[in-house]
Amino acid sequence: MPAMKKGTGFIPWLGYAVMRAAIFVLHCFPVNLNLVTARLVGRIWWMFDATHRERVREHVRLALAKELDEREIERISRRSMQHLVMLVIEMIFTPRLITDATWRRYVRIGDMRETLRVLLEGKGVILLTGHYGSWELTGHLLALFGFDVKAIMRPLDNVYINRYLVRTRKAAGLELIDKKGAMDSSEELLQNGSAIGFIADQDAGRKGVFVDFFGVAASTYKSIALLAMQSEVPIIVGYARRLGDRFEYELGVERIIHPAEWQAVDDPMRWITQEYTAALEASIRRDLTQYLWIHRRWKSRPKVRRRAKG
Repeated sequence: MPAMKKGTGFIPWLGYAVMRAAIFVLHCFPVNLNLVTARLVGRIWWMFDATHRERVREHVRLALAKELDEREIERISRRSMQHLVMLVIEMIFTPRLITDATWRRYVRIGDMRETLRVLLEGKGVILLTGHYGSWELTGHLLALFGFDVKAIMRPLDNVYINRYLVRTRKAAGLELIDKKGAMDSSEELLQNGSAIGFIADQDAGRKGVFVDFFGVAASTYKSIALLAMQSEVPIIVGYARRLGDRFEYELGVERIIHPAEWQAVDDPMRWITQEYTAALEASIRRDLTQYLWIHRRWKSRPKVRRRAKG
């Protein structure tokens, strides 16, 4: 009897069925009413889940203790957990509400002249964002506007939920690519003029390059910078930030890094990585409560070199 594929079977299917039932119920109510409920659920989560509450506090303190007092750290920590629950609701509603006829009701777009010029050149571009605001909304909108966008993702363990996610995003024009082996095809996609999106604030382990993120060394994947160098394509660092407590967002670009900028740099891979990480930090600072502080960004620590005994 062949082994069952991980993430399949009755229990994962039951989880998928429960999710679909929950989505059906949520769609019976307006999105902003659901967001009120989400904030309440987020507050309850904060009150009773001590493990995640302390993890969030620890990360906020690590990044911001030199700038903010304990009261503000507590507010940001609590609100970030509420934001995460709100984001789940918004991800459910995004394919339904954000269409070519309705997106103006929910999204404000900043100055995009330079960004549009780069995208319309059709020479390939790398799109970066972080676990901030709605990291899914940016790719969804660009695909909706007709741009050839591919988003790199780590597949969910539940195969049925993963298939649903891929199918619903593809219906809006956004193609999701499995993270495993994605770099092998990315260079060809860029040469063909595609825009490839990455969430660029993932911990890369001890083999990553350590760059400054909120004043703390953070392990970051080298592959994004290396891909940009090999393909000689620009990097656009953007964000989608919620405005208030309703389903309303601002879409903006924090930084565009052009190939000419790293040509004369001694260590271009490190320079590129630090530049886009600094841009991600700048966008997060627009509203610190919308960052995924529960994410273990500083999980890996750089090796400490021991002094030789004299």
